[in-house]
Amino acid sequence: MSAGRVDDALALVSLWKGTEPKVSQLSGGLTNENYLVEAGGKRYVMRIPGQSTELLSINRDNEVYNTKAAATTGIAPMVLEHVPGLDVLVLEFIPGPTMSSRTLQSSQMVARMASSFRRLHGSPRFLEDFDMFRLIEYYLGIVDEQIITIPAGYRDWLPTIATIERALSVASLPSVPCHNDLLCENFIDDGEALRIVDYELSGNNDPCFDLGNTAQEAELDQDRRAALCSAYFGREDERQLARMNLFALMSDIGWTLWGAIQSRISNVEFDFVDYYTGRWERALGVLNSGHFPAWLEEATAQNKV
Repeated sequence: MSAGRVDDALALVSLWKGTEPKVSQLSGGLTNENYLVEAGGKRYVMRIPGQSTELLSINRDNEVYNTKAAATTGIAPMVLEHVPGLDVLVLEFIPGPTMSSRTLQSSQMVARMASSFRRLHGSPRFLEDFDMFRLIEYYLGIVDEQIITIPAGYRDWLPTIATIERALSVASLPSVPCHNDLLCENFIDDGEALRIVDYELSGNNDPCFDLGNTAQEAELDQDRRAALCSAYFGREDERQLARMNLFALMSDIGWTLWGAIQSRISNVEFDFVDYYTGRWERALGVLNSGHFPAWLEEATAQNKV
């Protein structure tokens, strides 16, 4: 990102007017650029959106509204200022380590993630809904419009994707405020809770999507997935575990297209081709495995409690 755009953003924020803010770029972030701003003895996070993110179906008004809603539970950072013209967000700085797939691989962390999800899902209702199946349809439209390369054979699996959607509808749960994009790096341990940041794809959704999405991002094995499901629901639930696993699969299927679009539009230095290729290969591995039909059967079984 150009220094000029960062300077423009800094100049428009009222929080540090009259001071000389010190700015340093934060690592991570595949869509936006994040900066640590130190001014007046305080620390802030300033988020500047990436280019053409509307093609990713990101609504910045939705993001601001939902971040504020989730912050009422203490799980999201507080929105301290929003500059609408540039869609610059100034957020509470959360001190503590950023998580990774390695640091989330424990029973204690799985229980803490479940606790964070219960708080997030108890937020005031978000502004818009999120549906991965509709998002895939939207992304395929962008792919056609922009003539973007996607993995060969992707569309051959659309009937199977429709089957997954039908299976997930059998025991669907009431929609709740969900994050929907739970990269491990979106968890920050403040010493008391695993706080959750970055709400640009947030929306009301089936809570099992968040469980499945984070299980996929954190590369949790089936034992850890079962533990996360049980910790969230307060009991073992094989049907919701199967639904969680199907949503984990749908995360890879959907974010494959996200990565393909990003490979065309993003100015972030990141290998998006490797990202979406890896996502799709992992999805194919699951689709062609014995787990997949078993999850479909469990999700749609009759006379389940």
